Amino acid sequence: MEALFTAMLQALTRGEDLVLCSIIASSGSTPRGRGAKMAVFADGTTLGTVGGGAVEYHSTLLAREALAQRRTFSHGFNLTPNQTADIGMICGGQVVVYFQFFSGEDAQGKALLKHIVSLFPLRKNTWLVTEIAEGGARRMGVFAADTALCFDSGIPPEQIAPLAQPRGTLSRGEPAYYVEPLTTAGFVYVFGGGHVSQELVPVIAHVGFSVILYEERAEFATEALFPTAVETVVAPYEEAVSRLGITADDYVIIMTRGHQSDFTVLRQALRTPACYVGVIGSRHKIAATNQRLLEDGIAEEELKRIHSPIGLPIEAETPAEIAISIAAELIRHRAARTGVNA
Repeated sequence: MEALFTAMLQALTRGEDLVLCSIIASSGSTPRGRGAKMAVFADGTTLGTVGGGAVEYHSTLLAREALAQRRTFSHGFNLTPNQTADIGMICGGQVVVYFQFFSGEDAQGKALLKHIVSLFPLRKNTWLVTEIAEGGARRMGVFAADTALCFDSGIPPEQIAPLAQPRGTLSRGEPAYYVEPLTTAGFVYVFGGGHVSQELVPVIAHVGFSVILYEERAEFATEALFPTAVETVVAPYEEAVSRLGITADDYVIIMTRGHQSDFTVLRQALRTPACYVGVIGSRHKIAATNQRLLEDGIAEEELKRIHSPIGLPIEAETPAEIAISIAAELIRHRAARTGVNA
């Protein structure tokens, strides 16, 4: 979403109008669920997706109407064949798309988007709030549990707090509020800069994870090798936890150059509240490592936190294939934990 909102801000800064298409309600089987977004710009180009196919095609046409009429509205699509308003899809569900007009002359809209873009590097939990009333949106704001409404929208924070859930929530009543996750806290800490890490980091960065690469060897922790990492750290593995301050929002992936280094990092990681701990290696290595951890004083219950062999079982063999399997597991874990995907 960062690329989407950045492009929107750039367009408004140039004085250009645009329409943001957002799925605010869905039921049954649909190509994309609540929170999917697509921006349609004044020159006809688009960024993002609301599911592709007929929904996206008709949404693009409606967005162009919204641009021409300079107005905001919602529209429901029926994806059940042979029903009223059928658009030729057979998924069997229904979606409501909200078409929100942004004027290139609107200073408040620019200020909001500038604030939104500034939040992505901070890696904190925030929600985008849209007040939906008859005739279109009235106000938008950004909600954070620690600071209430970050953006001065005038929307009462006490009405929004109960709606700040892992998935997008549409309240009842008039006006209604659509509250959806905007940014999420946490980093993926990748330990080891070898061949699999070099394949993995760009993949998980592309799907919305912020990655920090940690290595003992400086030549394997360069910006040239990891241009998509937000940071590279060169330091002894024995100092990993004391240097990083791993939180319950963070993921740990361990794939150093050797079993001893993996163990050194793993026993530290299990003493953190990290939401995910994964270690590359064979089942034989796992059994031996678990025995060492028990001897080192790690409780047996803690061993259940370890994802190893790491990644989804897709018979991956090459570094690139293994990277895909790990990325898939991270995506599944993120979706199950927060309901948020990029």
